[in-house]
Amino acid sequence: MSLEDNVRLIVEQMLKDMGKGKSQPSASSQATAPILDECQITDLAEIDLQRYLQVPSPANSALYAEMKLSTPARIGVWRCGPRPLTDTLLRFRADHAIAQDSVLGEVPEDFPAKYGMVSVQSLCQSKDEYLTRPDLGRKLDAENLEILRQGCQKGAMVQIIVSDGLSSKAVEANIPNLLPALTQGLEGMGVKLGTTIFVRGGRVAVMDTIGEELKPEVAVILIGERPGLGTAESMSAYMGYNPRQGMVESERTVISNIHKGGTPAAEAGAHLASLIKKILDVKASGVKLE
Repeated sequence: MSLEDNVRLIVEQMLKDMGKGKSQPSASSQATAPILDECQITDLAEIDLQRYLQVPSPANSALYAEMKLSTPARIGVWRCGPRPLTDTLLRFRADHAIAQDSVLGEVPEDFPAKYGMVSVQSLCQSKDEYLTRPDLGRKLDAENLEILRQGCQKGAMVQIIVSDGLSSKAVEANIPNLLPALTQGLEGMGVKLGTTIFVRGGRVAVMDTIGEELKPEVAVILIGERPGLGTAESMSAYMGYNPRQGMVESERTVISNIHKGGTPAAEAGAHLASLIKKILDVKASGVKLE
């Protein structure tokens, strides 16, 4: 046998020995191998950050817990060396993504019809235009003004307006409970309401444009607030007596932070009804109301 044949036999034997040494997974072990289920993945958004105490062995646990409960700000989140903890960073990125989705999202097309609203569009034709041209969100074109003339009554005691503003999620989250509480409260006090209007891409001062056209005694606009990392569902209510073009900001009365972590929607609706009735009685809003 030649040297070459000997080398070949040695290599073949080594390969056989290596194959015998490897443990092959059995069919039973493959069948019982754990498979990651999406339902088992922890949802970071379910964690209440105000009750999530991450600092190990704090010097004063009671003060630490009290401080966390006193604010929705991200305090006492601890660290890993100079960096934030992984779950802290992931929650930050998740909440930031939710805020972006709320700003860039759209209220569903059929949403206004569910609540009997007359739907109009501001001069903003896209989200980019809405974010870069606030002035266009305060105006309506001739076509949309005609929609108001045809679908809404003039001279109502109170004109309710809803707008997505900077948070579509705020409208979807709060209007289902806020609007009924507000309308029932006002009607229970004998206040006659105009047809509720929904303005897509609206700014606060679009109430002036609508007020100029429909001449209500009081206008109130329920509008999505700029979302933050604390919540993306916060809504504000701006009220004005004798709404009209040229109205200044000091003439508006505002209630903000309407959301489940602030003033709940139903409670806010009842409070707004009482406040609007006061505005009607005093015939003033904003700084003149006090």
